[in-house]
Amino acid sequence: MMPQRVRLQHEAAVRHPTSIIGCQVRREPPSSTERYTRWLNQLASDQLLIQVFTSNGPTVIMPTWFCSRAWFSHVGPFDEGGRGVPEDLLFFYEHLRKGGGVVRVDQSLLLYRYHPGAATHSVLETTIWTHRVRFLEERALPHWATFTIWNAGRQGRRLYRSLTAESRRKVVAFCDVDQNKIKKGFYCYEESQERPKPRVPVLHFRAARPPFVICVKLDLTGGAFEDNLRSLHLQEGRDFLHFS
Repeated sequence: MMPQRVRLQHEAAVRHPTSIIGCQVRREPPSSTERYTRWLNQLASDQLLIQVFTSNGPTVIMPTWFCSRAWFSHVGPFDEGGRGVPEDLLFFYEHLRKGGGVVRVDQSLLLYRYHPGAATHSVLETTIWTHRVRFLEERALPHWATFTIWNAGRQGRRLYRSLTAESRRKVVAFCDVDQNKIKKGFYCYEESQERPKPRVPVLHFRAARPPFVICVKLDLTGGAFEDNLRSLHLQEGRDFLHFS
């Protein structure tokens, strides 16, 4: 911790008594998780409550958390299930369920070391995926009568298959930029027990209608995806959510 961390986060916690207070971090070694660290440090204040469904997990990383004992007791405790339990993610979701806020002190107050043997790596990706899908269905999808999944590839189809039948019925289309996927015209959910099997249209993103659940990872396409999204002049949270 940097010497001023406790003072600065305590000041923020006094102003925001029902919030988790985080901070920016410096990663050691610097090259260990560049995209993730950039995401953590550059999220806008409103995105701290919007980008809570992504594979990155909590929008302020757990080693930076600071909150009042009263609020911790109201939300907690942590799940003590041991290795393989994403206790920080579960606590973060419960915090949001109870109306908690998320605030970040925009100074680098923590040196966060990467270690390949850290316990966090014992949590299965499938475990985290299941929690994320259920939280998306609980918190976001009830507000939308229909939605489009942005990505007709593996991740988009995986999300579709992971949804409950009720949520799948809200999916009106997949959208993409890949002409091969678009030319096919639809995605057929072959594993479905429904008859006839669901067939979901695959459209170019400009022909699709919001809201979108986006299953495209940020900062991986040289800016092409981000440019496409900006060109639609949508409002994050209302018109789209990031899931990947």
